Amino acid sequence: MEALQGKLNKAIIYSNPGTRETEVVKLPIEAPGPGQVLVRMLYSGVCHTDYSFCTNSWKAPTTVPKGQIGGHEGVGEVVAHGPGVVNPPVGTKVGVKYVASACLACRYCLLGKEANCVAGKLSGAFHPGTFQQYLLAAANYVTTISDEVADDALPGLAPIMCAGITVYTALKNSDLRHGDWVAVSGGGGGLGHLAIQYAKAMGYKVVALDVPSKQAVCTEAGADFFVDVLGFTNSEELCKHVVKLTGGGARTVLACSSSNAAYAQAIHYLDQAGTLVCLGIPEGELKPIETASVALLVTRQLRIIGSKVGDRADAHECVRMAVNGAVKTHYQLRGMEELSDVFAEMEHGTIKGRVVIDLR
Repeated sequence: MEALQGKLNKAIIYSNPGTRETEVVKLPIEAPGPGQVLVRMLYSGVCHTDYSFCTNSWKAPTTVPKGQIGGHEGVGEVVAHGPGVVNPPVGTKVGVKYVASACLACRYCLLGKEANCVAGKLSGAFHPGTFQQYLLAAANYVTTISDEVADDALPGLAPIMCAGITVYTALKNSDLRHGDWVAVSGGGGGLGHLAIQYAKAMGYKVVALDVPSKQAVCTEAGADFFVDVLGFTNSEELCKHVVKLTGGGARTVLACSSSNAAYAQAIHYLDQAGTLVCLGIPEGELKPIETASVALLVTRQLRIIGSKVGDRADAHECVRMAVNGAVKTHYQLRGMEELSDVFAEMEHGTIKGRVVIDLR
C-alpha cells in the first residue's frame, strides 16, 4: 500500500439513480481487509444490467443509492493483500464477476448456485462494482487469468466475466447434444455474439436473430444462419422461417434480447422437447410470456428455465475457452467519462457487441 500513498481512486458513480446520469469522481484508495485483495482494475465491460440498475428500468421498489459504483465484469491486477491472504499472488491478473462474493457454505452455494447465495454480494448493485480503478475483492472469489495472456487481450476478457459466463452456463444447462440447433435471440448484442461463439465451440449449430445492422457481427461470430427480425410481416412468418431453417425448430433458444416480443416468438420456433433459456430481462412492467400456454408446454414437452451467471468453475472454464482462442469479444473501447453516452446508445439498441471502459 505504500506505493499507493498520495494516489486517489477514479470511479464512475450513478449520480442520479433513475436516470442515465453518471459522474467520474476521485475517492480514497481503501486498504484490503482480512480475506481481501486490492485489485488495480484495467478494463470493465458495460452490461445492459448496468443500464437497468442506473436507470431503474426494471421498476424495482428499491433503487441503487446515489453514488453507487456500477459495473460487474472487469479485469485487473492484484496489487495488495489483506491480512492472512497469500493467494492470488500480487501481480496476478484476475477477473471480477457479477457475483462479488458468496459464502460457499449455504445450500445454494453447495448446489453450485452461488448467484443465489443467502449472503452473496453483487458487483455494482448495493456493492462497489468494477467501474473504478482500485477495487476491494474477495480473494477466494476472483477468477485468475494466466500469465501467458497478453496485455492487449485483456479488454476482450472483461465481458467474459459476466456475458461469457452467463451464456456458457446457459448452454451447459440446456441438455444439448452435439449438432443440435441453438437459436440466439439478440445475436448481435453483448451476450448474443458470445453465445454464438460458445455454442459453436461446444459443437452446436446456430441461427442468430437480430436487426439487419447486426448481421455482420452475427456472421463473424460464426452463426450458420442469420434471421432479420424486421424482415417479416408478422411473428408467425418469422417463426415458420426459423423452424424451416433448423429442420423442425431449435433444440434450445437463448433469449439474450430483453424484449417481450422476442420471448413470445421464441416459444413457437422451439423444437419439440426444446428449452427456452431466459437471460435478458425485459424492462418496464413485468409481463408473462404471453404465448406459453400450459397446453402448448405439455403437448410439446417444452421447458422454460432461467439462468443467471454461473459458479467459479464455470468462470474458469469459459475463460480458458476465450484464452485458447475459441471465443473472441467484439468490443469498442471507451473512456470513463463516456458511460452516460453508452447508456443512451444501449437505450436505442445501436451497440454492436460490447462496450469496454478503459480504466487505466
